[in-house]
Amino acid sequence: MTIQVGDKLPQATFRVMTADGPAARTSDDLFKGRKVVLFAVPGAFTPTCHKNHLPGYLAKADEIKAKGVDAILVTSTNDVFVLDAWSKATGGAGVIEFLSDGNADFAKEIGLSMDGSGFGMGTRSRRYSMLVEDGVVKSLNVEEAAGKADASGAETMLGQL
Repeated sequence: MTIQVGDKLPQATFRVMTADGPAARTSDDLFKGRKVVLFAVPGAFTPTCHKNHLPGYLAKADEIKAKGVDAILVTSTNDVFVLDAWSKATGGAGVIEFLSDGNADFAKEIGLSMDGSGFGMGTRSRRYSMLVEDGVVKSLNVEEAAGKADASGAETMLGQL
C-alpha cells in the first residue's frame, strides 16, 4: 500500500557520504523534529533526473528553505558512491542531502518502488516529492508519467509550502 498524507514515515536506514566515508542515517536522524522536503528519483545521472528534477530543486533551494524548510533531501536506489559523485557533478553537495536507498527498502516500504528490470535497472523508486513534518507526510506528489518531473518538481512543492 502506498503511503498517504497523514501517515508517519517508516523506520528506514539510508546511506550518506561523509568526510569519513559512507555512514548510516535513520528516518529519525533525518525527519524527527524537522520540516523536510524529500524527493525521489529513479536514478542518478538518468536523463529526467539529471537534467530536470534535481536541477529544479537546486535552483529553488533558497526559496524552499525560506518557507521554513529545514532540509531538502533526495533519495535514489543508487549506491552511496554514485550519489556522492552525482552530488559533486551537479553542484548539489551542501545544498541538498543525497540519500542512498540502495536496496530500495524505503521505496518498497512506502509503496513507491517500481520494476525497472525491463530497462536493466532492477528495482527502483518511483519519482515523487513529499513534505514531511516531524516524520509525518503533509503532502505527496507522485509522478504518473515516465520521464516527467512536473507533479513532483520544485515549482509544485514550492506552491505547497
